[in-house]
Amino acid sequence: MKIVTLVKYVPDATGDRTFTEDGTVDRSVDGLLSELDEYAVEQALQLADDGDDVEVVALTVGPDDAADAIKRALQMGASSGVHVCDDAVHGTDVIGTSAILAAAITRLEPDLVITGMSSTDGTMGVMAALLSERLGWPALSFGATVAVEGSTVSIRRDGDVASQTVEADLPAIVSVTDQSGEARYPSMKGILAAKKKPVEEWTVADLGLDPAQLGFDGAWTAVDATQPRPPKQAGQVVTDADGSGAAAFVEFLSAGKYV
Repeated sequence: MKIVTLVKYVPDATGDRTFTEDGTVDRSVDGLLSELDEYAVEQALQLADDGDDVEVVALTVGPDDAADAIKRALQMGASSGVHVCDDAVHGTDVIGTSAILAAAITRLEPDLVITGMSSTDGTMGVMAALLSERLGWPALSFGATVAVEGSTVSIRRDGDVASQTVEADLPAIVSVTDQSGEARYPSMKGILAAKKKPVEEWTVADLGLDPAQLGFDGAWTAVDATQPRPPKQAGQVVTDADGSGAAAFVEFLSAGKYV
């Protein structure tokens, strides 16, 4: 069985994230594999651990630095990687990105695609559905567990008051949540082994896509303006010198509609 796991290189959430002059996310800052995609890699690797002859391919779209996302997945245990890297991709929105990924997935011919619940930069959470529409495959979203039995994949989806099990025939798309299990940390053996694993680099032309349908010209959305995050405001201090502190605290909670 071949599993493709989608991995995205995103700016480090602990740093200062900004936009460039053309309205795109500034990816020249320190970045890393999206934390939510680590859960997708982990679920793919668990299936590989439990099965026979399971290949896990890490797939990403992005600039040169996006190769670091594949590198991390390989260190965790993925078999190989594919990096779609092309200047024509710059400015592509989620719709165009889904077209690129769908074309790459079609070329890879996997049995299963696993992705995170969303990215930590765009936080849209729609890629599984978009790929399902483009590929004509069923999509099982927000799985807390993933299991494959024969030609069927199933997930457990946890809600606020109940859980449900959903299944579909392969090939299929699955997205997993951050409750699906802690992602493994690369061992020294895994880090050294990753250096010898194959990584292919594909262009838009390799996928048979028209560059005119990508980038800013092909985008369905546009950024009109951006502004920096406002500075953090000082907190309100209530001095309880005369016993009125409790009342002032309740008033603060009520005014902010926190209770």
